Amino acid sequence: MSVAYLLVTLTTIALNTAAALADFTKAKFVLANSAELNLPASWVAPLGALKAAGAAGLLLGLLGHHAIGLAAATGLTLFFLCANAIHLRARVYHNIAAPLAFLALAAATLTLDLLR
Repeated sequence: MSVAYLLVTLTTIALNTAAALADFTKAKFVLANSAELNLPASWVAPLGALKAAGAAGLLLGLLGHHAIGLAAATGLTLFFLCANAIHLRARVYHNIAAPLAFLALAAATLTLDLLR
């Protein structure tokens, strides 16, 4: 396991866990962002569950369950591709940096996982 893979994956786990917690607690910025993107507030918790599942899957991948880690990295990459598409569809560009950063981390994790 490379140091780069370990650091990128741990960062991806930490940030997705934090994002999921913000979703679960219905933080004001999360609700404001979902409203601006025309997403129902009822979607916030299920989207948080997907982020949490991705983080948990990456952790399992680090602990030796390679197929689960690979599936989690793939799922998070697809999730954040969709998140960015939703931002573009809604023409909400002022805060697109966060989903772009999450996409970059998920894609980097997936790439490094495939290369190990």
